[in-house]
Amino acid sequence: ITRDAISVEWTWQDRPVKLIDTAGMRRKSRVDEKVEKLSVADTLEAIRFAHVVVLVIDATQMPEKQDLTIANYVIEEGRAVVIAVNKWDAVEDGQEAMKRLRDRLEISLPQIRGVPIVTFSALTGRGVDRLLPAVFGIYEVWNRRVPTGPLNRWLQDTVDRHPPPIFKGRRIRIRYITQSK
Repeated sequence: ITRDAISVEWTWQDRPVKLIDTAGMRRKSRVDEKVEKLSVADTLEAIRFAHVVVLVIDATQMPEKQDLTIANYVIEEGRAVVIAVNKWDAVEDGQEAMKRLRDRLEISLPQIRGVPIVTFSALTGRGVDRLLPAVFGIYEVWNRRVPTGPLNRWLQDTVDRHPPPIFKGRRIRIRYITQSK
């Protein structure tokens, strides 16, 4: 059982990688021991400093409320996320399970639409080779700089379709949008 965050550094396709394997996080009400509280604090700190967070869920249980809470925390921290579904070899109907998973994520976490989902089996090693390409793919998207011009065109289209509210008899005017960092 992982209690301490374990850090490993290596190079993958000439790109440096630092993996921090953290302990799982149970609901706050179920955390009793001081050691477990410290491991949860380590996990939260690792999320705060991460570029990409790989959230590993169990395919036989699919995402539970706690998994979705952790994913929401990752999103609130502004980190890129990849959903890794382990024990995929134990799933009977893969297409149906994937549909249920996507539906659950879309309902519970609509703000991460299009997040990469990688299915694999740690036991057999099948599908593990797809994880790092997904991580680096979402990292590129997370780091992409969108110029102000296209952002302002998108904003204008959005405001035209959904006008801002009226405040004190006047419509709120949104002037421009820019990506600061």
